[in-house]
Amino acid sequence: MGGFSHLDQEGKARMVDVGAKKATARVAKAQALVYLPDEVMALLIGDDIQTKKGGVFHTAILAGIMAAKKTGELIPLCHPLGLDNCDIHINVTGKNEVRIISETSLTAKTGVEMEALTAASVAALTIYDMCKAMSHDIVIREIKLMEKSGGKSDFKS
Repeated sequence: MGGFSHLDQEGKARMVDVGAKKATARVAKAQALVYLPDEVMALLIGDDIQTKKGGVFHTAILAGIMAAKKTGELIPLCHPLGLDNCDIHINVTGKNEVRIISETSLTAKTGVEMEALTAASVAALTIYDMCKAMSHDIVIREIKLMEKSGGKSDFKS
């Protein structure tokens, strides 16, 4: 790993110049883990948690996709990207754990890691928001990049 790509030689923030780079197919996958207490998990029916506001996971998927599309507006030095795809899956993986997996892709001069991370983060926050009336013991435990490909260096955790 080199230095901070978003700092110039004087240490000032800058957007990375990708003008000379070649556009390649890029994919990134991120995850968020959310702990839900028993009183929230008791609302699980089939593959979703039902609340007066509607299906929690379905709403979280839509929120995550919307957030991925706005990543360049939310994170100051991210390039605005027109995604080719954003896919989000939410599964109950343990007694009180929900796993959110987001995958983003496009053909461009820069990667889509931040879009995948933003999608997973906002999906997790949406689950929190929709379930907080039941409990404030909800914990977003982990948001991390799982893999990326198509750029200068591939990554897989």
